[in-house]
Amino acid sequence: MHTLRMELATLDDLPYITAIDQHVHRDLLIAKINNNEIYIVQTKEDQHVGVLRYNYFWDNTPFMNLLWLDAPYRGKGFGSKAVLLWEQEMVRRSFRLVMTSTLANEEAQHFYRKLGYKDAGCLLLEGEPLEIILTKSIGQA
Repeated sequence: MHTLRMELATLDDLPYITAIDQHVHRDLLIAKINNNEIYIVQTKEDQHVGVLRYNYFWDNTPFMNLLWLDAPYRGKGFGSKAVLLWEQEMVRRSFRLVMTSTLANEEAQHFYRKLGYKDAGCLLLEGEPLEIILTKSIGQA
């Protein structure tokens, strides 16, 4: 596994985040930074290589909304390491279940299943591919 770390994003990271994450309005990204819901994925040399953004499903279950790695870092174990670091932080904060989702026509579903995520349902919006909801039990019950 590659050496990397995740640091909570700061407002100084906003230009990097907004260049990557165009799914969320800038003002909401600022609020998420202030709420400690965005991590910057970094190499041991402090180079930014990605972003992990989450919120809370039902206001009580961490739900990873975005995992983005810059192209040169994909397929090399950085994504797996980032997810595991996030899960460890959620365990440290006493959460026992985490969630994410991916479109059925995306390869990410296989990535998450390899990390132990299980299909938990789906969402079908008109004109959109099926959204697969995935969950994973973490920590001790």
